[in-house]
Amino acid sequence: MAAETKIDPMHQFQIDPLFGSLGAGNPFVFTNSALWMLIVLGAIYVFMLGGMRRELVPGRWQAAVEGMTGFITSMLDTNVGPEGRKYVPWVFTVFIFILTANLMGMMPFGIIPGVHPFTVTSQFTVTGVMALISFGIVLVVGFWKHGLHFFSLFVPAGTPFILKLLIVPIEFVSFLVRPFSLALRLFVAMIAGHILIKVFGNFIVSGLNAEGVMGPVISLLSFVFIVGVSALELLVSAIQAYVFALLTSLYINDAVNLH
Repeated sequence: MAAETKIDPMHQFQIDPLFGSLGAGNPFVFTNSALWMLIVLGAIYVFMLGGMRRELVPGRWQAAVEGMTGFITSMLDTNVGPEGRKYVPWVFTVFIFILTANLMGMMPFGIIPGVHPFTVTSQFTVTGVMALISFGIVLVVGFWKHGLHFFSLFVPAGTPFILKLLIVPIEFVSFLVRPFSLALRLFVAMIAGHILIKVFGNFIVSGLNAEGVMGPVISLLSFVFIVGVSALELLVSAIQAYVFALLTSLYINDAVNLH
């Protein structure tokens, strides 16, 4: 009988210490999550080097960087207006970080012995911090620009007083939920796709180890499914970066222009 091989789909999200140990009384531990975050930042730095050349006739690399920054600038111009240019650095930062982290997590680095790829955006703490910073910018800008009038954001214009008693609490709660939904959307999208790929990878191994004709058939179908999910994941990686940046710009618009 073939030996059973089980794959834990959640193991890929486990944070393991690489250097240091909490048990030794050292609160500073360098983990695999921190390592891959540095790798993502390094990849972004190398990519951005191409946009720092400022050549009169830009090459493909510089054109790619300028095209991406222009894309975010256009997004803020459309959603916020002329004042949106002030927030390009932050929105571009979250966009390029999420996009690079998502794509790095999809790369087949696992074929290299001893290398275990890690998707940092599959950690709610990472997506949560970015969402809280975006939410904090909205609060600071809103109160700095409008003062207490910022609370008018929760009161739709022309609403009768009776309806205000119902609508204002709903608007206030939905506003407070924004950072949670912003972080949760990205976290769930990344973790779900990776789990699916891992689960069907387990089906491939189990099918190859099984006896009979159906085992290889199941393995082949699982492989085809993985190819399809991987292609979809690449698309989702870009979409989620775009959605995070878009919602951040819309929230900033609420703080700058109210409604």
